[in-house]
Order: sequence, then C-alpha cells, then structure tokens
Amino acid sequence: MKLCKFCVLFFQFLAILLQNRASGEEEASVNGVPQIAALLSFRNGIVSDPQNYLKDWKSSSTLHFCNWVGIQCNNSTQQIQKLDLSDMSLKGTISPSLSNLSSLTILDLSRNSFEGSIPMELGFLVNLQQLSLSWNHLTGNIPTELGFLQKLEFLDLGSNKLEGEIPLFCNGSNLSLKYIDFSNNSLSGEIPLRNECPLTDLMCLLLWSNKLEGEIPLALSNSTKLKWLDLGSNKLSGELPSEIVLKMPLLQYLYLPDNGFISHDHNSNLQPFFASLVNSSNLQELQLAGNRLGGEIPSIIGDLHRNLSQLHLDDNRIYGEIPPSISNLRNLTLLNLSSNLLNGTIPPELSRLTNLERFYLSNNSLSGEIPSSLGEIPRLGLLDLSRNNLSGSIPEALANLSQLRKLLLYANNLSGTIPSSLGKCTNLEILDLSSNQISGVLPIEVAGLRSLKLYLNLSSNHLHGPLPLELSKMDMVLAIDLSSNNLSGPIPSQLGSCVALESLNLSDNSFDGPLPVSISQLQYLRTLDVSFNKLSGKVPNKGVFSWLTISSFQGNNGLCGSINGLPKCREKHKRRILSILMSSSAAFVFCMIGISFAAVRTKMRERFAVFNKRDLEEAYEEQETERKETKYPRISYGQLVEATGGFSSSSLIGSGRFGDVYKGTLPDNTKIAVKVLNPLRTAGEISGSFKRECQVLRRTRHRNLMKIITTCSRPDFKALVLPLMSNGSLESHLYPRQGEGPSWYKIDLVQVVSICSDVAEGVAYLHHHSPVRVVHCDLKPSNILLDEDMTALVTDFGIARLVSGGDDNHDNDNHGAASQQDSASFSSTHGLLCGSVGYIAPEYGLGKRASTEGDVFSYGVLLLELITGKRPTDHFFAQGAGLQGWVKSQYPDRLDPIVDDAMDRYCRAAAAAEGGARPCKRLWREVIVEVIEMGLMCTQFSPAMRPTMVDVAQEMTRLKEYLSHSLSSLYTRR
Repeated sequence: MKLCKFCVLFFQFLAILLQNRASGEEEASVNGVPQIAALLSFRNGIVSDPQNYLKDWKSSSTLHFCNWVGIQCNNSTQQIQKLDLSDMSLKGTISPSLSNLSSLTILDLSRNSFEGSIPMELGFLVNLQQLSLSWNHLTGNIPTELGFLQKLEFLDLGSNKLEGEIPLFCNGSNLSLKYIDFSNNSLSGEIPLRNECPLTDLMCLLLWSNKLEGEIPLALSNSTKLKWLDLGSNKLSGELPSEIVLKMPLLQYLYLPDNGFISHDHNSNLQPFFASLVNSSNLQELQLAGNRLGGEIPSIIGDLHRNLSQLHLDDNRIYGEIPPSISNLRNLTLLNLSSNLLNGTIPPELSRLTNLERFYLSNNSLSGEIPSSLGEIPRLGLLDLSRNNLSGSIPEALANLSQLRKLLLYANNLSGTIPSSLGKCTNLEILDLSSNQISGVLPIEVAGLRSLKLYLNLSSNHLHGPLPLELSKMDMVLAIDLSSNNLSGPIPSQLGSCVALESLNLSDNSFDGPLPVSISQLQYLRTLDVSFNKLSGKVPNKGVFSWLTISSFQGNNGLCGSINGLPKCREKHKRRILSILMSSSAAFVFCMIGISFAAVRTKMRERFAVFNKRDLEEAYEEQETERKETKYPRISYGQLVEATGGFSSSSLIGSGRFGDVYKGTLPDNTKIAVKVLNPLRTAGEISGSFKRECQVLRRTRHRNLMKIITTCSRPDFKALVLPLMSNGSLESHLYPRQGEGPSWYKIDLVQVVSICSDVAEGVAYLHHHSPVRVVHCDLKPSNILLDEDMTALVTDFGIARLVSGGDDNHDNDNHGAASQQDSASFSSTHGLLCGSVGYIAPEYGLGKRASTEGDVFSYGVLLLELITGKRPTDHFFAQGAGLQGWVKSQYPDRLDPIVDDAMDRYCRAAAAAEGGARPCKRLWREVIVEVIEMGLMCTQFSPAMRPTMVDVAQEMTRLKEYLSHSLSSLYTRR
C-alpha cells in the first residue's frame, strides 16, 4: 500500500513537471519553430502518402503551418490544438517528436497503415483529451506512460496488433476517461481495474476479440455511467457479473459472448443475473451466446424493459421450459434460444411478440405441436424450429406470415400433409421440411412457389404421387431435394425450366420412364442424383450427364448408356432391316414411297399452318397489349412538360450517357422520373423499332429492374417515364455534393451487400431469363436506384439496345430463342462506347461487341468501388491499370489497409444509423474480403475467365444470407 501511494505521488510530481515544461515551452514556441520541427520530424517518418495529402508539409511551404492539412490551431496563440490525419492511407511510424506539441488536445491517426510501437513520449502530451490510433498495424505493448494523461477522455487503440497486458491507468487523478477501445488486438492478462482507481465517468468499454483471462473485476461497478460494455470473444470466466451490472442503470448494450461464463449457484441459477438487469430501462441488446451457462430461463426475464430488441442466449447449456413471460418483451426483433437443452412445448403466448423478425429455437429437445398462434406474428421473416422433437401437423396459420422468407422445420417428428396454403407465402426463399413423417402429395401451390431462391428440401418424408408440373415455375431456386420419399411417375421434362438449378436430388423414390433430355440443358446444374428409382432407357451424354458417375444412377436396372458401370445400350440391327427391305416387292416399296410422300406433304402443310398461326398469335398479342394499354391514361408530351416545369434545371436530377433525367409530378400527385434521350447524342442511332423495343422491355419484369411506366415518342423527342425512387441513386449515397458532409457513413455493410445482391439478381435476369436478353452496357452507381426500403433497382437496362439500332430481322430473332453466343443475341453497338469510363471492359477497347461478360466486368468494378470507397476514375488510377488493377496488386498480402478502411466506414455507418456508438460485426472482415475476391474474379482480363451473373448472384445471395443468419456470437443488429 505504501509503495502504491509512493507511485501515486511520483506520478503527480512528474505530471507537475510536465505541466511546467509545457508552460515554459508555450512562450518559446510563439514563432512556431519547435512546432514546425515536430511536424517535420513526424513527416519524415511517413514512407507512403499515396494521396499526397502532406504535400505542403515542408519548411519551404508558403502556407502557415496552421493551414497545413490536418492541423487546427488556437487563433490567438497559434498553438496546435488538433492533429487529425485519419483515413489518409498514410504508412510509416509515429514519431516521438509529436510530444513537443504541448498544447495538443486531439490526436487522431486512425485508419492508416502506421507500423511499429506506440511512442511512450505521447504520455507527455498533458493537455490531450482524445487519442485515436485505431485501425493501423501498431505492435508491441500499450505504454504505461499514457496513464500520465490526466485530461484524456477518449482513448481508442482498437484493431491493431498490440499484445501484452493492459496497463493500469491510474495516476491518482486520471478519472476523466469516458471511452476506452482496445478491441480486436492480442492483449492478454486480466482486466486491470482497481477500486482505488475508479473510472466513474466511463461510458464505453470495448475489449472484445483479445486473449483476456480471469473474472470481470468488481471495480467495474464504479463505472455507473456505463452504456456500452463489450467483452466478447475472450477467455474470461467466472459467474455472470450480476453485482456489477446492477449498478449500471444506463446500460444499453451488454455483450459477453464467446467466453467461459457460468451462472450462479455452481452454474444452475440464472435468476440473479436477469434480476440485476430489471432496472436497466435503456437496455437494447443482450448477448450471452457461446458460454457455458446452465440453469433454467427464469420467469423474471419477462420483467426486463420493453426497449430490449435482441436477446441472444444460444449455444449454452440452458435447460427446462421456455417461460411464457418472455412474451412480455414486446419490442424484441430477434430471439435466439437455439443450441441449448430446452424441453417442453413452445408457448403459444410468443405470438404477442408482434415485432419479432427472426426466431431461432433449433437444436433443442422441444416437443408438442407447433402453435398456430405463431402465424399471428406479422413481421416474422425467419422461423427456425429444426432439430427438435416437435410433432403434429404444420399449422395452416403459418401461411399468414406474409414476410416469411425462411421456414426451417427439418429433423422433427411432424406428420400430416404439407399445407397448400403455404403457397401464399410469396416471399418464401427457403423451405426445409426434410426428415419428418409428412405424407400426402406435394401440393401444386407449394410446387409453384416462384419466390424460392435458395433451396426446397422435402427429403426423408412419406410423400407420394407424381411431381407436379408447377415445379417448373421455380426458375430461381438453386437446389431441390425430394429424395427418400415415395414419389412416382415420370420425371417431368418441364424441370428444364428451373434454369438456375444447381443441385437436384430425386433419389430413393419410385420414378419410372426415361430421363428427360431437358435436364441436360440446365446450364448451372452441377449435381444430380436419381439413384434407386425405376428409371429406364438411355442416359443422355450431354450437359451435366457428361461428367456424372454411376453413383448418380445406381439402383435403376432399366438404364443404359456410356457412363462407366451402366450396361451399354443395344444398337438396332441395320443389316437385318436392310435385307428385309430388299426382299420386299417393288409394289410395296412404291407404296411406302407414296405414303411417305403424302406424309411429307401433310407435314409441310402443318408446318406452314403453324408458322402462320404463330405470326397471327404474335400479332394478336401486340394488338391485345395495345388494347389493354388504352385503359390507362397516356402521358402526353405536354403533360411531361407541365410535370417537370418545362424540363427546368431545378427538376434535373441526373445526366447520363444517353440523356438527362428530370423529376416531375403528375396531376394525380404521382411522382415520376423522365429520361429524355439526348437528340444530339442519339441522332441517327435511335432504333426504328423504338416502340416495339419499349414494349419488350416493359414485359421484362423483375423486382430489381426499374419498371418503365410508359414512353413518349415524337420525331424530335423520345423519353421514358419511370417511377421516382425515394432514396435516389446509389451514387448519391456514396459521393456527397459539394458542401455536404461525407455520406459513406449512411449505409453499412449489410445494406451494401444487400444492394450488390439486388443488382446481381437484376442483371442475371437480363442476361439469362428475360423475354429478350439484354446487355446493360453501363453498370455504375448512378444507374442503380434505391426505393423506400433501400431495395436496389437497376435502371437504363435497355437504353443501349434502344439507341443502338438494328434491323427488323435481328430484332425478331431476339424475340425467340436466345442465341448460343451471348454477344450475338443483341443489337450491334458499333460506334458506341459500351459503358462509362472506368467501368468499361478491356475487350471493348479492342473492338469486341457488347457482351454479358462486359457487364460482369462493370459489376466487378462496382464491387471494388463500394469496398475501397474510391471512384474508378480517381486520378490515383490515371496512370495505372485502373481500380481493379490496384486492388489486385494489393491482394492478398497487402489487403489489410483496404479491409480496415472499409471496416471503419461501415462501422461508422452502423453507429450513425443507430444514433450512437455501435459494435462492428465480427464477420464483416471476412465478408469484405469475399466481396473483394468476387470483384477481382469479375474483372479478370479474359472474358472467358469471368463468372456468369447467375453465379455472381448466387454468391452474393449467399453472402447476404451469411450476414443475416450468422448471429451466434456475432453482432447483427440492423
């Protein structure tokens, strides 16, 4: 104790000396010489300044040092008070000379690439209030000298490579710290807090993702103003800190996941901990996943404040029944109780959680029936009850969940039939009812769910009957598994319409007849299993069948073909047939020839009739379309002029390669956007089939493609009328207008990946599934619009086609089957620049025609732009290989600065969205790396090496799902 008091006195004495030194230097540095010397010394330690931010930092500069980038001085004394060089991609070491800036109150070097250790001399900056060195590559220990900083309120050293123990910040008077962030390092030892050094003003303590051990110190209870406590992903142990959180009434976010905590009374009692949180009226998120917690969920959990929106208790050892009182938490949007030892039934009272969006109960021992009352939760988008002992039938009431996207009921004891009413769940993307006791037929309403995007799994049940032809409507589903049932009849050839299908498992059923050749035409099918059925005939040798093995076909005694292990198919005996024909009478031969002649003639008549019929049907369809359109009020040129104020500059909301876009309001208050094609740009190039092309594009419908309301065409004026998107373009969210603040921080990574997924889905539809396949030719942020829900819609997806010209014959070809060559399926773009500078595929510069591969390249540039925050037209890339070339040169060893920068931007976006500090999501780093890798794949020099947009859409959907569903031990508040 005496030694501790001596240390305190020593530190106080040293602090007085430092203050005297600072006051003595203040007079000596009026002319700024010591300050300039300190700045230049710091500048000499920087080895890389890619943006040339510090170009004026030199002794011969004509600018006063107070006007140098990143510096803010006191107007009267000319003393430097703020040095902010954050987010400038600087690389080098931090010079100890900064300690000579004695009046410095703010030092921010975050989000750069500084290396080496933190200079101990920074502890001499006795006036420092904010110190941020986060998101760098700093190594070594945290200097104990930082404890000298008596005025320090904000200390952020997170996301570096620091190691060793955290020093005890205690000099007898340093009680002003409000924000401490040491997260995402390799710090070890115990949390150094002592009662003799109470941090009474502390509001935020972030120590997640380190190697800290021991129990949470009781001295933390002195921090009664704490709002955000994050100790996740460490090696902490001991009982849950009931006594500590009891004294934190302002607590909003409490994160203790991925540690070794236990409950009270030798890991059998959760009551004291939840009781300690009852008075925390601001608590919004509670994360206890991935510990060793035992005991039952106490009924007092329902007494937590209604502000609680997320409750994570998954991956523990919690047993007993789910208390109905949990339904009192009316503002819960996420409830995760999965991977525990829960038993009993699901309380029907949970239907009171009317704000619940995601509900996880998987991997427990729950029994009884699924309460039909769950169908009364209006916002429920994910319901996971898999891997339990649930019985009874699937409630019809689940069809009332209009927002339901994922329904996972697999590995239970459910019986009865599949409710046909599930066909009403038009947003359903995943349906997994596998490994149950479900019987009956597959309802045509469920088989026709076009919304399914990921997979349909009904395997290991007792379904019988034929496959409904409506299954062919699933043109976006990636996997179908109907194995281990009693399904029978032929495999419908219409399955060839499931164009996005990658995996099809029909094994262990009673299907008979031949294998449809149409399955071999599925371009993306990679796995097929039809083993142990009653199939017969020849196995095709094209498409997916060309690389499959016997394991996909075994157990079908009637199959034959060239696959190793199958019997060879018998050939017809041509010689025998020929001898029979030669022995026939001449009269018989002539008779056969006559019959054949008549048949050919009849066939030619039928073909001619069919041809004429098809033409008549197409003409009738066009007339019918025209007739239906007359039911709606047409928008005349005069109405457009009035709606846009005479196409005034005040109505101008964007300009593009093919014209300008104006906003307007129709007399019925409908908000519209009018795309006016530039007559100078398109003179002589506008297709003569403008009207018909627009009709085709209006039939091209997809949730991620901008809908064309109508067109206005005159000899001197052509325009498209579109809905006005409330959230503007992606461009406006990425790059602010002059005079506005930075807007990168308005969209976080979850939104960015969702937007990228939407764009990929829309472009994949254009390339592979639309009535007429279209190359976009101009993918970029300004051509991506965002609706009120931040859903992305691709616009201008047919402009290149409209202005590129093309003869009628070519257009007619495009109305039918698509050509085998992508580039041949589109009108010529000769004489046009296929895209915008920075997004143009390299092959276009060699005279190649517009192709789907070119769009993939542009999409890849867009991905890299979103991650790096840099325009592809940035002057930084002017002499190089472009944005993609620069990123590729950093991959993989030098990628950390790019990832760190993206992490920080998106973390700040999450914080801004929630009106305060928010934790970064743990999995964001790996998602960012995956997006970069996808961007590099899409921008490969060789078009043949780039993935298709269907492949890209699948991958981006996977990433979106990963962000949404990898909730265990991660932070996923949206």
